[in-house]
Amino acid sequence: MKTLVIAEKPSVASDIAKVLGARQKGDCYENDDYVVSHALGHLVTLADPQDYDANNKRWTYKRLPIIPPGFKLKLIPENKEQYLRLERLIRRPDVDCLVNACDAGREGELIFSYIYQYSKCQKTVKRLWLTSMTASAIADGFKHLKMGEEMKNLLAAARSRAESDWLVGINGTRAITLRIGRGRGDVTTVGRVQTPTLSMLVNRELEIRDFVPENYWRIETKFAVPAGEYSGVYQRSDFKKTDADEKGDKADKADRIRDKAFAEQVLAECNAAGTGIVHDEKTHVTEVCPKLYDLTTLQREANKRFSLSASRTLEIVQALYEKYKATTYPRTDSRALPEDYAPTCKRTLQMLCGNANPTIANCAKMPLEKDWINPFNRRIFNNQEISDHFAIIPTDQVPRGQLSEMEAKVYDMIVRRFIAVFFPLAEFDVTTRTTTVAGKHNFKTEGKVMVVPGWRQVYGRDEKPESSIPAAVEGEVAAIKKIDMHEESTKPPPRYNEATLLGAMESAGKLVDDEELAEAMKERGLGTPATRASIIEHLIKTKYVDRAGKDLVPTIKAEELMSFLKILGFEILNSPAMTGEWEYQLREVSEGRVSREDFMNGIIDLTKNIVAKSNDVLGADTWETTDLISPSDGSPLLENFRMYRSNDEIQGGRGRQIPRLAIYKNVNGHILDKEEVRQLLSKEKIGPFDDFKSRFNRPFTAWLKLVAPAAENEAYKVEFVFPDRKEEGVEEAEKSDEVDFTTLQPIGFCPVTKLPIYSTPNAYETNPADVRGKNLPARPVRLGKILLGTAISEDVCKKMLAGEQTDYMTFVSQKTKRPFEARLKFDRNGRLSFEFKPREAKSVPAGTKKTTRKSVKK
Repeated sequence: MKTLVIAEKPSVASDIAKVLGARQKGDCYENDDYVVSHALGHLVTLADPQDYDANNKRWTYKRLPIIPPGFKLKLIPENKEQYLRLERLIRRPDVDCLVNACDAGREGELIFSYIYQYSKCQKTVKRLWLTSMTASAIADGFKHLKMGEEMKNLLAAARSRAESDWLVGINGTRAITLRIGRGRGDVTTVGRVQTPTLSMLVNRELEIRDFVPENYWRIETKFAVPAGEYSGVYQRSDFKKTDADEKGDKADKADRIRDKAFAEQVLAECNAAGTGIVHDEKTHVTEVCPKLYDLTTLQREANKRFSLSASRTLEIVQALYEKYKATTYPRTDSRALPEDYAPTCKRTLQMLCGNANPTIANCAKMPLEKDWINPFNRRIFNNQEISDHFAIIPTDQVPRGQLSEMEAKVYDMIVRRFIAVFFPLAEFDVTTRTTTVAGKHNFKTEGKVMVVPGWRQVYGRDEKPESSIPAAVEGEVAAIKKIDMHEESTKPPPRYNEATLLGAMESAGKLVDDEELAEAMKERGLGTPATRASIIEHLIKTKYVDRAGKDLVPTIKAEELMSFLKILGFEILNSPAMTGEWEYQLREVSEGRVSREDFMNGIIDLTKNIVAKSNDVLGADTWETTDLISPSDGSPLLENFRMYRSNDEIQGGRGRQIPRLAIYKNVNGHILDKEEVRQLLSKEKIGPFDDFKSRFNRPFTAWLKLVAPAAENEAYKVEFVFPDRKEEGVEEAEKSDEVDFTTLQPIGFCPVTKLPIYSTPNAYETNPADVRGKNLPARPVRLGKILLGTAISEDVCKKMLAGEQTDYMTFVSQKTKRPFEARLKFDRNGRLSFEFKPREAKSVPAGTKKTTRKSVKK
């Protein structure tokens, strides 16, 4: 009798067949003992609602909630042929045992289980559990096969995850789409993990939008002693970090003075004194190497260093594991190794001694020669910190084949981290200098000098950093060479990028920098290392999120969903922390500490609650009264998550009653905030805004105008007004794409695509016909004729296209409403960028960030 081995992918099946000595035979590999074949990822999935009842195909509240008494399976159509091949092998009379060789994790367990169930197989099952794809690891895995029964808890968690996502996704999406997506032909998807992730993005965007900058002043001084010059920053004597933390005032720092009069007083007293007294405190500090990579940490660092998306990093590290046999299993949440893994680490370091990079080769020798591999180091070797898989490290084999540039960079990250964890601490001498002026005003300077490179030499960071300060004796007099007072303002929190969002997902919304605390919070994160990348990509695909450079920006569709969930009081759906608890419960199911039945009962209750609450919300209940006065009837406007409207109504199309005044928050992609609506009501014209989008998704610039009706039975309208054109309605925004380019002469050429650029009524842009159907290196440049309130002349655009520098121009920030001066240019990718006007030259002490705010000098 033979054993059928089912791998998850063809490449893995091929590797297993080589180790087992099986040869190609038709659509599988075979020898006297084994038949080896493969799936293509998922071949079988959960059935759709209409597969239980044809009436479920229609989206109505009457059919909700849809909770099957037992979940059915169905074939994925595009993978049907491969399933049928596998089924024939499963049913072979000479096959009496199946080996699940799918990826060693929750999803691999589910892929095999669905195939097994759908085929109605009753044969014995064993489990191949691989953490490395080397030949020796595969051979060892077959010597230590697990019985299928040993995986029952992991399978219970896998099925629970799939079924809970189905229940919440199917019922939540239908219920909420019926409530807020009706009539728009737009599906409003929700999910157990997707929605709280989106909630974090929307909440951050609202924080940024509501942020009110506060002015403060900093005083910076250049001092001179006989050994040289150094810079110092004024420190408030009354500042206590604990007080700022208790108040939740993140903007309050020791070097920020919020009282301008006091800042000017300090400046005057320091100028009058002319000198300061030096006091130094010296400390010796150490720095430990970061722990080994898990998938999320690797994705975050790759995004920071190389701008790789989470999904692209996963694709690369999966190839390093499967194709090149160069690294261990990637979909892991562990940053430690098994406690018996020291001998394997030594073999891997020996292999790396032959690396072509001399830094890596030399550094790989040192832990071996100096006996730095300590099997009792629990930061590296710790069974308690390992679940299904251990940290991502190199295998003891040289990569099989030529790595691409980006594959080589990610591999280099994994290799260097693996070597560095065995190195001793990096050591620094830190000098904190306080220069006291006029007996009471303290200026702080910090110097840091590396004395022992330790693990940093693996990264080529053994040079002395440029932050040393000139020597001075205790009590020495330092002369003030220069003193500046700078006016600056607080900044809003940054938008999430993929690196910071992955970190927030891992800690369920709590941005944690401390490595040990982050480890403790992993069990309550959103999603798993294997799914987080796909969740982010799904949010982008479903138009909940846009990429703006590295930033992730939620759309109006996302804000509408979050507003609706807030009305429903659905904390369980949009709270990262509470959803993190569900993920923790799934982990408990996989460990056998929580039953699958208890978990699913909780999910069913949640599903019923979603449907009941969304069905109970009537249109009138979602409106809130504002302090905005409607010109139509003099009463306060009403507001919901989508629009502002008046109380009075007129008869619209099909005999329906419609509000006489309606102002939508999303106007062709521009989000109107409350203050902009207030200005529109009072001034009847606001703008210009340069972030409108036409139906062809092309940006355009325009003002908005509120047009009063000519008769009592007509409604107010919000219309576009275009620069250098007569006032026109919304339809003209779409006609802006319909320029007759044959009548125009180019004013220059796109620096990226080399296509001609024309001056059209609204912008300087390419002819869409020149772009359509062509494989261009990048999107052609486009520049609106109104940018942040400033008209852009043809001469300015010509300079930019020629790569020349423009003069400084004054713009008005849409976020802060404050003016700023900058030059315009196109970067090498054709993106518009600002070169901000620097303030007058000043010295900046080590460790402080340069700013470009205005400077007040005395």
